[in-house]
Amino acid sequence: MPIKTIIEPFRIKSVEPIRWTTREQRMELLRQAHYNLFLLPADDVLIDLLTDSGTGAMSTHQWAAVMEGDESYAGSRSFERFRRSIQNVFGYKHVIPTHQGRAAERILFGVTCKKGDVVPNNTHFDTTRANVEFTGAEAVDLLVPEGRQPALAHPFKGNMDVAGLEKLIGRVGRERIPLVMLTVTNNSGGGQPVSMENARRVSEVCRRSGIPLYFDAARFAENAWFIKVREKGYESKTPKEIAGEMFALGDGCTMSAKKDGLANIGGFLCTNNDLLAQQEKDLLILTEGYPTYGGLAGRDLEAIAVGIQEALEEDYLRYRISSIAYLGNHIASQGVPIVQPPGGHAIYLDARAFLPHLPQEQFPGVALAAELYLEGGVRSVEIGSLMFGPAAQMELVRLAIPRRVYTQSHIDYLVEVILEVWKNRERIRGLRLTYQAPFLRHFTARLEPID
Repeated sequence: MPIKTIIEPFRIKSVEPIRWTTREQRMELLRQAHYNLFLLPADDVLIDLLTDSGTGAMSTHQWAAVMEGDESYAGSRSFERFRRSIQNVFGYKHVIPTHQGRAAERILFGVTCKKGDVVPNNTHFDTTRANVEFTGAEAVDLLVPEGRQPALAHPFKGNMDVAGLEKLIGRVGRERIPLVMLTVTNNSGGGQPVSMENARRVSEVCRRSGIPLYFDAARFAENAWFIKVREKGYESKTPKEIAGEMFALGDGCTMSAKKDGLANIGGFLCTNNDLLAQQEKDLLILTEGYPTYGGLAGRDLEAIAVGIQEALEEDYLRYRISSIAYLGNHIASQGVPIVQPPGGHAIYLDARAFLPHLPQEQFPGVALAAELYLEGGVRSVEIGSLMFGPAAQMELVRLAIPRRVYTQSHIDYLVEVILEVWKNRERIRGLRLTYQAPFLRHFTARLEPID
């Protein structure tokens, strides 16, 4: 009989202790953090699923590369290795390093957008939307209808509504749309993938209209794996071949290398447009650093150069996606409402269905996230009405799994915590805001329970 268990494709060489707290301690910590898990000290978190961004474990090959970092201010050999590795996967002419993905977004939209412009996306994430709106442009989400139904199982719920894109172009005019962006995988939509067919159709619309197509490529390797296992005709192709085919449909990308770059910091901006690249480098020098380091140390460039390639390894991707599905399937089998099917980097709890007794104005997602911490020391993040305000299409709690960090027993513990909260869900109270910032309010918001 063949062995079915999929094990971690690595051995642990260094360990970091995590600290237990009591329920009483967590109650006081929650109060001190104003019920916003971003404001919790990390030492007081047992299982930290706030984000998969920059929280992964680097490999021995990455750490070895770190030791070869060339810290020259201009023209370092580390940048050359960084550029070659990225071009080997993404294929774009210009590679511009940044300190992380949101810096790449700010530079891209700062150069291309102006007040009155419209930027379509399948679904903008928080920093993407904020950087678009900061320029005075409008961020428009064009997710397929299936993607707005959490319980519906569909292989590519991250797809863009192509007919909606065509209607938008016809309504506002091509001259008001500086670019179209496609986020792979679709983070705000439940970590759901975009199919190659959908990317091709979006590309065709953009080509006909003379509009550049850019990818938010933070989780490109996970998206490539979903295409391999779900889309007909890609079964025998490697994730690297699939990624290359998708990026060839576009004109450039932004990338947070803290996700599928398997690094703790860093990102980049790519384009095939010579004039645009020069404008972006000019802004980079003003705000990030010289174009051959872009706010990063040489050692960070080296870690990304290795990580980009490791993220495409099939054994790693098979384990990664299977581990996420294991968590999602276990809790869903007990009735817990999640975004189906399980995504590539996280499980998303449907807080609206989990806590139907709480109206949206009482932030059910934040309330559920707070309860998970109170029950088991688990930190997650709300993706809903606090994060996106009126633009929120769903009320979700994301459990983002750091790469190569937690083991099977951690996941089993997490299952127990979620099921305990599910059992006592009717006791959970809503929250109200006591402070909010004008932009990205979820990072610093303060809330209190409603009696």
